[in-house]
Amino acid sequence: MLKRALTGSVFVTVLIFSTYLSPFSLFGLYFIFVLIGTWEYLSIISKHSDFEPNTPLGLILSAFTFLALTSETILGLSSLPFIGALTFSVFVTPLIELYNNKPNPFSNIAQTIFPLIYVALPFGLLILSNSMFPSNSSGKYSSELILGFYFILWSNDTGAYLSGKSFGKHKLFERISPNKTWEGSIGGALLAIGIAIFCGIFFTTLPLWKWASIGLIISVFGSMGDLAESLFKRSMNVKDSGKIMPGHGGILDRFDGLLIASPFVFAFLLFDEIITMDSLNLLIHKLYPLSQKYFSFL
Repeated sequence: MLKRALTGSVFVTVLIFSTYLSPFSLFGLYFIFVLIGTWEYLSIISKHSDFEPNTPLGLILSAFTFLALTSETILGLSSLPFIGALTFSVFVTPLIELYNNKPNPFSNIAQTIFPLIYVALPFGLLILSNSMFPSNSSGKYSSELILGFYFILWSNDTGAYLSGKSFGKHKLFERISPNKTWEGSIGGALLAIGIAIFCGIFFTTLPLWKWASIGLIISVFGSMGDLAESLFKRSMNVKDSGKIMPGHGGILDRFDGLLIASPFVFAFLLFDEIITMDSLNLLIHKLYPLSQKYFSFL
C-alpha cells in the first residue's frame, strides 16, 4: 500500500503539473504514454496469444496518428505530412505481412493496427478537444478541460470503490470483473457528476451544463473502459498491462477509463458545435483549412 501510494502521488503530481504547465509538456507526456501504451498492448498480444503483430510498425502507426491529431494545435506544424505517413504505413502493413510467412496473417495485421484506435486516438482527441471547444478569450493556453476530465474520472473511480465497498451487493458484470457492483457504479456516477458541477463553477471555459454532461459521459464510458481493459487482460490471462508504475501496473491500467471516455467526450462536444447554428460557422472556420489540406493530399 505504501509503494502504491507513493507511486500514485508522484504520477498524479507529474500528470497535473505537465498538463497545467504548457501545451508542450502535455504533448510530450502524452506522446510517451502513447508509445508505452502501444508497446504494452503489442507485447501482451505477442507473449500471450498465437498472434504476432509487427511491434515496430505498430509503434510508428500510433506515433503518426497522435502527431496527425496534435501537430497543428500544439507544435504549429502542418498535419499533412503525418497524415500522409500514417496512410502509407497503414496500407504497407498488409504488404509487409505478405513476406513474413507467419500464421494468422490478417489477425497479425489487425493487432498491429488496433493500438492506433485504442491508444493513440483517445490521447490525441483529448488534446484536440481541449484546443477546439472551450471558449478562451485570453488566447493563452488553458488546461481546464483536461484537468476537469482527470478530476471527474478519478472521482468516478473513487466513488465506485467506496460505494461498492460499503453498499455493493448486485454484481455489475461478474463475467468480466467479479468485484464491481451496480451500487458502486451508481455511487461513482453521482460523485463524478458532482465533481463535474464543481468544475463548472471554477472552470469557466465551458458552461455548467456541458460540464455536467461530461461528468455523466465519463462516469458511463470511463467505467466501460475499465471493463474493456479487464476483458482484454482476462482474455490474455495477465494481471497488469505493464510494470512501469509499481503497485499500479502499466499505462493501459492507469488510463483504461480515458481510452474509452475521451472519444465520447470529443463526440459530444463536436455534436454540440454542429447543432448550434451560431457555432456552425466557427466550426467550419476551424476545420476548413484542415479539410483543404486533406482534399489536396487525396
